[in-house]
Amino acid sequence: MDMRRRLTYLAVVLLTTSIVIAVIVPRMRGSEASRPDPAAPGPWFDIAFTTPAETDQPGTHHGGIDTRLVSLIDGAQRTVDIAAYDFDLMNVAEAMARAAGRGVRVRMVTDSDTVANVKDEHVQAALKTVRSAKVTIVEDNRRAIMHHKFAVVDEAIVLTGSWNFTDGDTYRLNNNAVIVRNAQLAENFTHEFEEMFVKKHFGPTKSKVVPNPQITIGTSTIETYFASENDPSQPLTRRINASTSRIDFLAFSFTHDGLGAALISRKRAGIPVRGVFEKTGSETRFAEYAHLKDAGAEVYQDGNRYVMHHKVFVIDGTTTAFGSFNFSDNASTDNDENLLIVDDPVFAKAFTAEVERVVATARKASGR
Repeated sequence: MDMRRRLTYLAVVLLTTSIVIAVIVPRMRGSEASRPDPAAPGPWFDIAFTTPAETDQPGTHHGGIDTRLVSLIDGAQRTVDIAAYDFDLMNVAEAMARAAGRGVRVRMVTDSDTVANVKDEHVQAALKTVRSAKVTIVEDNRRAIMHHKFAVVDEAIVLTGSWNFTDGDTYRLNNNAVIVRNAQLAENFTHEFEEMFVKKHFGPTKSKVVPNPQITIGTSTIETYFASENDPSQPLTRRINASTSRIDFLAFSFTHDGLGAALISRKRAGIPVRGVFEKTGSETRFAEYAHLKDAGAEVYQDGNRYVMHHKVFVIDGTTTAFGSFNFSDNASTDNDENLLIVDDPVFAKAFTAEVERVVATARKASGR
């Protein structure tokens, strides 16, 4: 992404959306430490977070979250669907080409701004590699953005989170990527993908249907929400309003007044509220940072010299809300987004540890 486009994007995001980066860190699969191979069999989820270095060194840009996606694609037997807002990872593009070459059906949806970004040679090289393998790429062709960042493999495995499929997102920004092995969740994301790829429906024109709105896996549950055919801020607000012990959040963009008001209400009811805002845009009149700070919430501006790109809530230590969905009106009403709400204490524990790490970095940067 060239500097002009990045600056333009960040300006727009004061009201809406996002960017990303990463370096792989120890991950949790279920209740145990995960193995290096993200495609290895095991419990139903696999979580990874990025750890941006204080001083970026391009020579260290290897072995990150991108290798997890490459491994999933290389293991695909039948289908690979990719919905990516931003895209410049050549190793992912080459994995998609290899899959197509061995007869796997590979499809891709992206944002028109990404395709039009002719000044970024890495974006164009990655897209060329995918197209050269006869993979069809569908653009959204509209002003609002196709902001998803997910992959569905063999209609059985989903990778989703805040992570865009770019080098910057992989090695400079704070991000999360979660792999879920569940056919029902894969059906949900495939349905969303085909609304865009097959029907060419984007934003609020997509079907409101979610095949499996609530999924039970043992004692855990997953709720799936897509925007903007539905508004993920509504179920998230309900969860915030029902909180009883603690709310933590990490927000790349937080301009949604309804969500901000819900947090202030819980804070006034005696519920501890703690969060970290991406510094860029956090002091504008649109952001919720000042409102929450004035209400006595424990809020910080992030300490990453690049961007803190998470979009996460952890509620009562048991519920995690995450995905591509920024906490903004545009994300709710215009963009293509996803939000998963997971009720599982082990899942939440992994995200709480990330909150603690991002808070510590923010406190260090601010001297608090």
